[in-house]
Amino acid sequence: MVHYKRSSTALLAAAFVLLACVAIIGLDIWRTWQARVIEEREATVSVTNMARALAQHADDTLKEADTVLVGLLERLRIDGTGPAALERLHRLLAVQVKELPQLNGIFVYDSQGRWVVNSQPRLDNTQNNADREYFIYHRDHPDDGPYIGSPVRSRSTGKWIATVSRRVNNADGSFGGVVLATVDMAYFQRFYDSFDIGKSGAILLALNRGTIVFRRPLREDSIGKSMADAAIYRDHAARHASGLAVIKSSQDGVERINGYRHLDAFPLFVSVALSRDEIFAEWRADAYMHMIGVLLLVTGFAVMGRRMVAQIDKRSIAENEANEARAQVEKLNQTLERLALQDGLTGLANRRQFDVALAREMSRAVRSGESLALIMIDVDRFKLYNDLYGHLSGDECLRKVGKTILSGERRPGDLAARYGGEEFAIILPDCDAAGATAIAEQIRLAVRAQQIEHAANPDGIVTVSLGVGCLPEVKREMSVRDLIGVADQALYRAKGDGRDRVGV
Repeated sequence: MVHYKRSSTALLAAAFVLLACVAIIGLDIWRTWQARVIEEREATVSVTNMARALAQHADDTLKEADTVLVGLLERLRIDGTGPAALERLHRLLAVQVKELPQLNGIFVYDSQGRWVVNSQPRLDNTQNNADREYFIYHRDHPDDGPYIGSPVRSRSTGKWIATVSRRVNNADGSFGGVVLATVDMAYFQRFYDSFDIGKSGAILLALNRGTIVFRRPLREDSIGKSMADAAIYRDHAARHASGLAVIKSSQDGVERINGYRHLDAFPLFVSVALSRDEIFAEWRADAYMHMIGVLLLVTGFAVMGRRMVAQIDKRSIAENEANEARAQVEKLNQTLERLALQDGLTGLANRRQFDVALAREMSRAVRSGESLALIMIDVDRFKLYNDLYGHLSGDECLRKVGKTILSGERRPGDLAARYGGEEFAIILPDCDAAGATAIAEQIRLAVRAQQIEHAANPDGIVTVSLGVGCLPEVKREMSVRDLIGVADQALYRAKGDGRDRVGV
């Protein structure tokens, strides 16, 4: 026994050291994980903000170009296309291209696709753009709104350009040509290069139908390419106005956080992708450093803990006999206390414990404002039962009924007790009348289900009558007698109404 006490004390101390080590490691893991969550949250915010900024930039860029076209259409309508008007218009277009850095050129084409006037120093009358997508679109569609075409190579400069165009209508509403503003891809590249997206990040500007307009890093074969099968378009941008997505690239295997957003005024969307590996690079380095520090700390703590365990173990040897004796005394006291508060026949709480518990629950209910319910139970015609079957059978009957009543204890605060003779009671803290009535009814049915023979009872079996008393709000001036009185009255009412029932 002495050796057991020594071992348990040493084991407790070792458990403390182990728990402390686990706590230190656990806290560091939690801190590291929280740092990762914060890092990822900041990355998603950054991606979302970049996508919003890029979408706004693209919207503003194309809106400025479209505004130029609206003014150009108005001039054509008012001034016409005479030589003098075209000369003035040429000078104006050249100034506008010079003032707006995003513009590569401004062009006017007639209904056959021939160049009428543009912003270039010299008009090339040999060129014809009737085969361009934007020209065909305006020729076949009567709407006069702006159209964003697929990116093309400029016939005048050979550069990749984005196009914004509008239809020119004749006075009778027939097709009269196209006005076109082109945006140099270098303008987008300069702006996109100002964002830090890491070595494996990417920025994308694409039409809503899935055609790539520009991409960083720039790949010559990407501009104008369809991305209909790309996950960011197929599963996300084609379905939602904006959002976030974590996608693993099928080309390079890099997992990226993608933020995408559609433009407000034009049928395009932008996407920003940051590599998760690069996002968490600094976090991983910090996590490794913390891991090494924590391992050193835990190792030192474990060594000191081992010495502490040894000292506690030595001390416990000297204290074990005294502890053992004290434990025996405490165990005896607990046994005596339990016997003093327990009914010897039924094993339920006795009247003494009942009185103490009810007074305690009344005081608690006054402080908390909670309800308090009490069920009083009486075995029907028990005196006749004793007369018929004898006191030994009567005691056995009370034991069975008491065991059934014990099932009414549903919660830690509930208490079933033998009140006296064939009377029982159940204290139900924080329980309303409906709940107490339901419990009482279950006890009544459970007693009947035992089918204890009782020839002097009308049904030939032992039954109980129950009275439910409830104080919805216990006030300071109330006493336990008030609650017992309410429950007693309910019990007498149940017995007066024919027994084997619940009175409330």
